[in-house]
Amino acid sequence: MLFEAEGLGYRYDDGTPALEAVTFDVEAGDQLAVLGANGSGKSTLLRLLNGLLFPSAGVLRFRGRNLSEAAFKTAEFRTEFRQSVGFVFQNADAQLFNPTVFEELAFGPRQLGLPEAIVTQRVRDILDFIGIPHLADRPPFRLSGGEKRKVAISSVLSMNPDVLLFDEPFLGLDPRSQAWLVGTIRQLQEAGKTTIIATHTLDKLPLVAEKLILLSEEHTVEAVTIVETGLRDLAMLRRANLIGETDAILK
Repeated sequence: MLFEAEGLGYRYDDGTPALEAVTFDVEAGDQLAVLGANGSGKSTLLRLLNGLLFPSAGVLRFRGRNLSEAAFKTAEFRTEFRQSVGFVFQNADAQLFNPTVFEELAFGPRQLGLPEAIVTQRVRDILDFIGIPHLADRPPFRLSGGEKRKVAISSVLSMNPDVLLFDEPFLGLDPRSQAWLVGTIRQLQEAGKTTIIATHTLDKLPLVAEKLILLSEEHTVEAVTIVETGLRDLAMLRRANLIGETDAILK
């Protein structure tokens, strides 16, 4: 099992709950969506899965080992985990900090201690895969929103992770960029990557996910099911505040 969550909970410093009693499993190769209204805890769950936050209650395991502050103090585990799990932030500006796109993509592999020749080849391969070799020498802060999203995804792919976490990846993208992103995610899935996508965008869900975890506005798990079944349960989607009373069946 890749991830195991048992009674997972997280509270902010003031005691406000972000997640309560969340239980689910993720197997290698899963195409999973974390669905829920704004404020339901989707982003918090992704940050727990990426080891940026640690549970206030319950247990979260990665490949059988607890994801805890103690685990990350072990260099071997920290290196293995950071190479295995990549996180694409909702806001690309929060992720990009290097002077050029090339340096952005090279940063992660260099932290792994890879030889410079391998780093350079890996960066070139990712730039070609994403279709942005012409941006290699550009400063990220001068790019458009869609271009920044592509660079953010590329910087994660340069680490060649087994698991890719996407936080609201379609937010703010124009239709052409959304179509590109769907195609890219599907290519990664066909290559065997595990994808976990937090979103409240329903129309793209059948294109990028097979299973879903639905979080309620009370920060608990409303359902764990397959996407087709979940999207046809209108009563459940209304309880989760994802559709209105008059919305028709999603196709």
